[in-house]
Amino acid sequence: MTASRSRKLSVTEASRPVLPRHARLQFDKTRERWVILAPERVLVPDEIAVEVLHLCDGRSVAKAVDHLAAKYAAPREDIAADVIAMLQDLADKGFLIEAKEPLP
Repeated sequence: MTASRSRKLSVTEASRPVLPRHARLQFDKTRERWVILAPERVLVPDEIAVEVLHLCDGRSVAKAVDHLAAKYAAPREDIAADVIAMLQDLADKGFLIEAKEPLP
């Protein structure tokens, strides 16, 4: 087991989640849906999860939450709670790790 797999990500607003090397988010034309593909696993996230996953590019969760709160004119604390819970669930399943390098 690699160090990144054995170490679970504890998602906070300071976390910078990304998909691990073995997983990728892509649009599946057959299903006409976004999916996360990993070895012997396929996860079909809902539309909201897909939007959040597109923000998992090394930026902090706080920046992603700020972006979503501004886009949807919704209370930041509500979005933060939902985003952190969703990302923690994905991290617990091995679909997210902490970015090694900050965004430039």
